[in-house]
Amino acid sequence: MTISLSFITIALVFMLIGALVAYFIGVVRRVLAEKNLENSKMMAKQILEDANKKVEAMRKDAQLEAKDSLFKMRQEFERDTRGRKEELNVIEKRMVQKEENLERRVGLLEKKEREMEDRNKALFQREESMRNKEKYLEKLVLEEKERLQKISSMTPEEAKILLLSRLEQELNQEKAVLIRRMEDEVKDNADKKAREIVTTAIQRCAVEQTVETTVSVVNLPNEEMKGRIIGREGRNIRALEMATGVDVIIDDTPEAVTLSGFDTVRREIARIALERLISDGRIHPGRIEEVIEKTKRDMEVKIKEEGEKALFDVGMHNMHPELVRLIGRLKYRTSYGQNVLQHSKEVSLLMGELAIQLGLDSKIGRRIGILHDIGKAIDQQTEGTHASLGADLAKKYGESEIVVKAIGAHHEETESSSLYGVLAIAADAISASRPGARRETLETYIKRLEKLESIATLFKGVDKAFAIQAGREIRVIVLPDKISDADSIVLAREIKKKIEEGMEYPGQVKVTVIRETRAIEYAK
Repeated sequence: MTISLSFITIALVFMLIGALVAYFIGVVRRVLAEKNLENSKMMAKQILEDANKKVEAMRKDAQLEAKDSLFKMRQEFERDTRGRKEELNVIEKRMVQKEENLERRVGLLEKKEREMEDRNKALFQREESMRNKEKYLEKLVLEEKERLQKISSMTPEEAKILLLSRLEQELNQEKAVLIRRMEDEVKDNADKKAREIVTTAIQRCAVEQTVETTVSVVNLPNEEMKGRIIGREGRNIRALEMATGVDVIIDDTPEAVTLSGFDTVRREIARIALERLISDGRIHPGRIEEVIEKTKRDMEVKIKEEGEKALFDVGMHNMHPELVRLIGRLKYRTSYGQNVLQHSKEVSLLMGELAIQLGLDSKIGRRIGILHDIGKAIDQQTEGTHASLGADLAKKYGESEIVVKAIGAHHEETESSSLYGVLAIAADAISASRPGARRETLETYIKRLEKLESIATLFKGVDKAFAIQAGREIRVIVLPDKISDADSIVLAREIKKKIEEGMEYPGQVKVTVIRETRAIEYAK
């Protein structure tokens, strides 16, 4: 019985202990669960805070990147805007300068016209006065001869010498008058023929500028490239010359090859093709022919683009594609160092402005100007002057009769049938004669001026001589006690002949002889 009670007591104790343990375990679990829940909440809160911080940081980074991109875009926009504004300002300044130059030139032309009219009137009056003086002098000479024959006691030889001296003076005066009269009579036909000869000679054979305008230089990366261009037994250089039609000159010039040829388009094709071959590195006859053919196709496209760009610059459209191509070819043609395409654009703009001033159609004027030298695109391949060739081309491709006749008359080879032909002559002369338009070496230029002055000073009675207007005019100052007014006319003609015989020069040289007598006294 006692054992049973003890067993029961122990069992109760164990049950009590188990209940307490279970209770404590539940309490511990509850505490742990609450702690885990609290930790979970803290971790969730921390994760949420970290996420918010990352989102905020990402938002700030995005805002900074957006601001940076916006700032860069704004800088690029401002830089482009400044560049365009500067270009527009430069273009505007150039246009203003061109307008001022045109206004000044038009004013000078009007002034020269008035001066020419005044000179013509003065010359007419002077001729009338000279005729009256000649009649009076003839009368005096006859009277003097009669008096000499009646009252002179001189021997026949003395009378002969006196008469010959008087006759010599009389003949000098008559010779001066005759020279002036003959010059006026011959001037119309002579000027026309001289312009025709000089124009044809200049456009077809500019000898002094041949060396400067018929070669191109291609730079090489090293001296070894010269051997590769020549090739084995010269096969590469022969293939290049045969395919392009230009001479390839390889000499001692370091890291350079010279291309020589009169056809500037062929020379440009050869230059581009050679640069491509050098860049590619594969140089053999097959590759040379392939590259040159591709370059020719590219060149045709480039020529057409140049023609279209030139027409756009002068505001022209509706022109035959072949004329557009020929206009593009003018970029690769020069006349005395002046680019023919640029010259044609200048003439076109000048004719447009002059036509407006005269109440004519500026579009027709600009069309004539851009086409006036179109014959130079083919004059090296076809017989004839570039003016007549240009007129034939314009007629062939559907240009109006006014345009065709003005092109043919811009060098006065045919008579101008309208004011547009006269404008073409004037605008062509303005563009060609402006300072810097045509190139001449400084040494040749100085020698020509010095030779002009030296020729004039060779004559007896000349005090000083000055070459002005880039050698287009020489002014000769004579001693008034040694050279009379009549002698000055003879002297001008002799100097002109000497210049024609002893010099080569483009255009014409005006000889002006100045005779001046000054009387100076001092009142004391």
